[in-house]
Amino acid sequence: VQLQASGGGSVLAGGSLRLSCAASGRTFSIYYMGWFRQAPGKERDVVGRFSWSSGSTYYADSVKGRFTISRDSAKSTVYLQMNSLKPEDTAVYYCAAQTRLGQYDFWGQGTLVTVSS
Repeated sequence: VQLQASGGGSVLAGGSLRLSCAASGRTFSIYYMGWFRQAPGKERDVVGRFSWSSGSTYYADSVKGRFTISRDSAKSTVYLQMNSLKPEDTAVYYCAAQTRLGQYDFWGQGTLVTVSS
């Protein structure tokens, strides 16, 4: 599985951005697609997760109600819609695919999101 992330940028607090993660290759083997982020000097944290088969989602408490994960099945692309952005959302965002349960084994390149106040 290959993942190509895009859509990062700079935005003012309260603004919105949409990240994309295009999957290719053995996409039929994906169980979950996850979004993660890593702020400067901090560990990588999970943002949310999308079930490839059911479409169910999970969100970290820090983004619940503000971020939404969706998929365009025809394009094998997963999106992270980020609304009401806060400066603390500033981070490098990564998408990842889980083809073995319990382990994200394929990662896209990071895309930087900067939110200024």
